[in-house]
Amino acid sequence: MEVVRGTWVGVMPGANQLSAELGVNHKTAEAALCQLEREGVLAGQGAGRRRRVVPPTELQLRTSLRIAILLLDPADRKAEIQGELRYHLHKAGHVVFYPRKSVSELGGSLRRLSRMVKQSDADAWVVVAGSREVLAWFEAQGLPVFALAGRYQGLPVPSIGPNKLPAMRRAVRKLVKLGHRRIVLLCRTVRRVPVPGVFEREFLQELESHGITPSSFNLPEWREDAAGLHASLEGLFRVTPPTAVFLDEAVFVASFLQFCARRRLGVPTDVSLLCNDPDPSFSWFQDSVAHIGVDHRPIVRRIERWARNVSHGRRDLRQSLTEAKLISGGTIGPVPACPHQRD
Repeated sequence: MEVVRGTWVGVMPGANQLSAELGVNHKTAEAALCQLEREGVLAGQGAGRRRRVVPPTELQLRTSLRIAILLLDPADRKAEIQGELRYHLHKAGHVVFYPRKSVSELGGSLRRLSRMVKQSDADAWVVVAGSREVLAWFEAQGLPVFALAGRYQGLPVPSIGPNKLPAMRRAVRKLVKLGHRRIVLLCRTVRRVPVPGVFEREFLQELESHGITPSSFNLPEWREDAAGLHASLEGLFRVTPPTAVFLDEAVFVASFLQFCARRRLGVPTDVSLLCNDPDPSFSWFQDSVAHIGVDHRPIVRRIERWARNVSHGRRDLRQSLTEAKLISGGTIGPVPACPHQRD
């Protein structure tokens, strides 16, 4: 790049002069100048004034960040998007790392989180599936923070997440058409407390729109560990078992299938299964787990742009959603004629 090589120093020629020097039209030159300004190579100085060329030493200092990725659970490190995100942020010149503990390992304590953040040498934070309390705490500290999914609605925090609502509605409609009435959503505490999140509220409203009166059966409380998940499933299937179960995260799928195997329940012959997240392991099933598919590429690109804006001192609070789609898979079937528990 000629700017970095020092062809121009101090201030950059305007679009008219640049187009004449390079033999390109005015619009091409202006577009190039705007792009260099977005990348932080040039700095705007106001209307009618030429852009300042950012010295290479200053540019290097401003474009490299230490970015901490705060996970909800340690198992989230294995998520496909984590590998993609770390690769692209590293490629952009940033240092990316996970802090010592996840939110669940901190017991959700803001006091312990505060102590860990202060001990972490991070310039910016990406919080994955953060609760409103955690995201509000970061925002109140004035720390550069980005919400990757989670409960960021109503907070001045930049964010991106998949819009799963249309896919969820299609899934519920498909289940109802197949005769299902006892449909359960198992999700983490942060999605239910202090009140159900947007997805959870819309799920209950979608059930109601089909004449299903929602209750705690459809959105049960459970202790958030392996024993708590199995105890919740035992309780659900004891008397009037659900005929369809939504699992909020892919990490729950193996536990659910283990539970079904122990009780000799077939999927989908006895109970239908749908996961709200994609996972590479689903492709290894003979018939893929029905799930809500998400394209990670726009999510990664958005976080890259946020990191670039932070490194250049630019304010970025944009919140956006990406498209998600229902992947039917082989774990959704008709409601069994006589749903029952098996000992």
